[in-house]
Amino acid sequence: MEPKPSTQPRVGLFVTCLVDLFRPSVGFAAVKLLRAAGCQVSVPAGQTCCGQPAYNSGDRRDAQAIARQVIDAFEGLDYVVAPSGSCIGMLRAYRTLLAEDAAYASRAAALAERSFELTAFLFVLRGVRSVPARFATTVTYHDSCAGLRELAIKQQPRALLASVEGLELREMADSEVCCGFGGTFCVKYPEISNRMVSEKVQRVAASGADTLLAGDLGCLMNMAGKLRREGSALHARHVAEVLAGVTDSPPIAEP
Repeated sequence: MEPKPSTQPRVGLFVTCLVDLFRPSVGFAAVKLLRAAGCQVSVPAGQTCCGQPAYNSGDRRDAQAIARQVIDAFEGLDYVVAPSGSCIGMLRAYRTLLAEDAAYASRAAALAERSFELTAFLFVLRGVRSVPARFATTVTYHDSCAGLRELAIKQQPRALLASVEGLELREMADSEVCCGFGGTFCVKYPEISNRMVSEKVQRVAASGADTLLAGDLGCLMNMAGKLRREGSALHARHVAEVLAGVTDSPPIAEP
């Protein structure tokens, strides 16, 4: 990577539930990338879920309790970074979730201001333009709804992937269309979700790529599961794993 300024920002890694439980290699990859970008990285032990499942299910009280716990855990750090646009979108939503909480409103707003998705943080805030990774295969990239629509993440991961030795990006048709996961959406509306992911993996296969990449593990597990059930040989990986050169672990599969 290119040299960074001498000052080292203190970055707290928000690991995310899915990474912690199903794909720890994504967390290790994120740490590797952040350290290479000149950051001091910590992983606060007090973190749990971002609260999005409760929030999306209308459980405002539990979502607020989780938000307060996250704010306490990441207090005093310069930035909060997660390998997930979905979770960062939720952290930024704490501003409204706790807007009427006298003890936490200003702290929630401050956390929202310093919370960033991994590739956006590397590209925009740390000025990373290249990574010393090699991944000699063809890939296609899925734009997750939360990252794209809430955080405007689209070109940042693609720009970083362009520097990976041997990698060829083949864009799929309608890369911005939802995969059907949507957190609790796939549980509430399984028939609609299945139709959406079926159409999505058809576009993934039509791209001619060997590997599917994305920045949100929920999307990847949803699509990887569908690909496996249909007998596809396509692999799925988190973009952080490829950028960090951490590709010796097996491809992502459904839980």
